Amino acid sequence: MKINKKFPAKRVLITGAGCGLGRALCLEFATRGWKIAATDIDMKRISETAALVHEAGGSPLEIRLDVTRPDDFVRALETINEKWGGLDILVNNAGVAAAGYMEKIALDRWDWIIDLNQKSLVYGCRAAIPAFKEQGRGHIVNVASCAGIASLSEMSSYNVTKAAAISLTETLKMELHPHGIGVTAVCPTFFKTNLMDQFNSPDERQRLLAEKMFEKSLTTADRIAGKIIRCVEKNRFYLVTPIDARLVWFFKRHFPEKYMKSMAWGYKAGLFDKYVGI
Repeated sequence: MKINKKFPAKRVLITGAGCGLGRALCLEFATRGWKIAATDIDMKRISETAALVHEAGGSPLEIRLDVTRPDDFVRALETINEKWGGLDILVNNAGVAAAGYMEKIALDRWDWIIDLNQKSLVYGCRAAIPAFKEQGRGHIVNVASCAGIASLSEMSSYNVTKAAAISLTETLKMELHPHGIGVTAVCPTFFKTNLMDQFNSPDERQRLLAEKMFEKSLTTADRIAGKIIRCVEKNRFYLVTPIDARLVWFFKRHFPEKYMKSMAWGYKAGLFDKYVGI
């Protein structure tokens, strides 16, 4: 069922909408004539996104939202309910990237990434679920990562938060199905976005490695945004993309011991560094 027929009121809230995948999603919904609550902590970026949404045919609503503050989600939902009479889709997209040898990651950096990548999903879902249950419909999209399926070396804090995002989304799939509420977990590998803007690592080599991986990617935020729309239309749970993510997922599921041994061997041999040229 096409998304406009599935949700005729056409109301969506997107976190991290000021740039990257969040902005791309805003524009995908805008081309379909949706009402879009573009939320971010940076009001300048929100205004820029809102202007693009308006040009693309959508109806933007600019809301400043700090995803580490549960009250911000509550206030955002109250504003949306007042303006639009409810919400159809919540997209928990905001997040950050980090790397580092596990024992060198400062404890405050663990708190930082858990707040932004993990607890923010809890806050968003808790705010939206009661209204979704009451109206008997809705859809939650949680943007995780392929790193939550198959962990990457030197990225323990990021891996942990994205694995938690997938686990939370799997739980909600079961809990919310009886209420007619759909759930999607988005698990991409590296794609061209602005995730490096807030990247944190105690080692500059890891920053350079991450930058090179983003540069080498052929996948764009626009393409992933379009695939997310299609997943919501079909009520698909997993979006594992692009093809390298699906291959990793296949081998990790079916040959876990061989997969881990080969990844450990490749890491020891420095294949990742050689691949990106550092």
